[in-house]
Amino acid sequence: MKILVGVARIFVGVLFIISGLIKLNDPVGFSFKLGDYFAPEVLNLEFLVPFALLIAVAVVIFEVLLGVMLIVGYAKKFTLWSLLVLIVGFTFLTFYSAYFNKVTDCGCFGDALKLTPWESFTKDVVLLVLILFLFYGQKYIQPFFTKFSRSFIVFISFILCLWLGYHVLMHLPIVDFRAYAIGKNIKEGMETPPDAPKPIYEYTWVYNVNGEEKVVVNLGEDPGIEGELLSATTEVIQEAYEPPVHDFSIERDGNDFTEDFLSTENLIVVMAYNLDNAENDGFIPLKIATDKALKLGYKVIGMSASSTEETEKLTEKYHLNFDFYFCDMTTLKTIVRSNPGIIELQKGTITQKLHFNDADKLQLNEQEGAIPSMDFELKKRLDSIAVLDQKYRKMMQDGTENIDSLWRMQEVIDATNLKFVADYFDAKGYPGKSIVGEPTNTAAWYVLQHNPDQIEKYLPMIKKAGKEGEIPFRLVAMMEDRYLMGQDKPQIYGTQGSTINGDEFIWPIEDPENVNKRRVEAGYDQTIEEYAKLLFGDDFEYKVLTIDQVKQ
Repeated sequence: MKILVGVARIFVGVLFIISGLIKLNDPVGFSFKLGDYFAPEVLNLEFLVPFALLIAVAVVIFEVLLGVMLIVGYAKKFTLWSLLVLIVGFTFLTFYSAYFNKVTDCGCFGDALKLTPWESFTKDVVLLVLILFLFYGQKYIQPFFTKFSRSFIVFISFILCLWLGYHVLMHLPIVDFRAYAIGKNIKEGMETPPDAPKPIYEYTWVYNVNGEEKVVVNLGEDPGIEGELLSATTEVIQEAYEPPVHDFSIERDGNDFTEDFLSTENLIVVMAYNLDNAENDGFIPLKIATDKALKLGYKVIGMSASSTEETEKLTEKYHLNFDFYFCDMTTLKTIVRSNPGIIELQKGTITQKLHFNDADKLQLNEQEGAIPSMDFELKKRLDSIAVLDQKYRKMMQDGTENIDSLWRMQEVIDATNLKFVADYFDAKGYPGKSIVGEPTNTAAWYVLQHNPDQIEKYLPMIKKAGKEGEIPFRLVAMMEDRYLMGQDKPQIYGTQGSTINGDEFIWPIEDPENVNKRRVEAGYDQTIEEYAKLLFGDDFEYKVLTIDQVKQ
């Protein structure tokens, strides 16, 4: 009996210590799990949600201390009763989760070991039996060491737990068990192996055969019974394989950029799952880090589950020089336990992950295309101009009514944008890639393109910027073609189409035999024939025309 009690004592104590330390390594994650339990559809204890993190830290520290106290024999009765109360509470929660299928992962061992609800419940029942057994044989639980030594061990354990909890809250978990740990590739985590388990369903068929009810249970085969089918139900007896990374996407304005960004090198991502709960002061060091990254040639984006209006307000408030994209809140919570936090991606592989408190430790190297003299104020102004340039044009393209009134409002915006851009042109030249980076370097070009009466004045400057690589040369080609068409002259690169009396055509091209060669040199990957179909539809056939033919 004494030996059995000793084994049970060590087993329960060690298990509580391990379970507690795993959760103490990631108390934020455990608080999310408690939030799931407190939700209206589960225990309906919403008033506890704001205190979930505090409760999580207190519970896991208490769990570790109880394990230590049991092993060293400190305050035996208090320890046993506390263990009993704690395990009864855990057992209730795991049974509730399993029976009602509410919270499918209890979080008993954090992300280190995933248990199904029934596995968690079984584990708690075993622990409950062992703790009751310890109650029965408590006379055999003798203390180790002297009273002072036991008190000292418990005290030191408490201090170490406090330090660990504070450290991981102010930084990040020391050990990352999640699918988004440093070194993991997100794209690979989203893949399903060819030999992955498929779902298996159990079918229950109920027939009326000659007035008698007959039930057949199988895996989906037709029972082949002659009679009236009363009902057919299915139950999943084996779940399908679920990739470790799921529900991950990067979206903006209805477009999916997931594949693009997961294929990008040198990508810095600021993550804030919910701006309402974010530590606002955390964006101050993140701005410093991201500005430095932009100057060194990194691509920087933000990801949040908050609305576009909220992210725009945040960007304006902290003068952030990057755009936010939408991502699922739970996914962002899983990726980084900091709100906000920052990670580095290299073609989908997480190479750095930092709490906002450690943003100054982000390791950055100068990349090809670095912009050490980037003008962030100008970049911010041009980014704003780029948004305004498309504000009502998008509405008009969507077929919105009141196009005339929208166009008048857009004209006012265009005039304001042109005033700023023209003043900058006259004072400093074109604000290109070496000053504001990409894609901001195209903002001034769009403003000028939408004010064709000003193209002639600034076209030489645009050509110079294109030759120097400050803007893509294909944009230079498009603007030059537009200018030539406005002058009733043949275009050079075949970028302009037109419609006269309902007839659609590509505006006449100078030296049309070599236009595709010029298009390649300008950076276009479509032939004039392919481009014409893109403009006017698949049934359109490109025809070579002259200026005289068009005028006729």
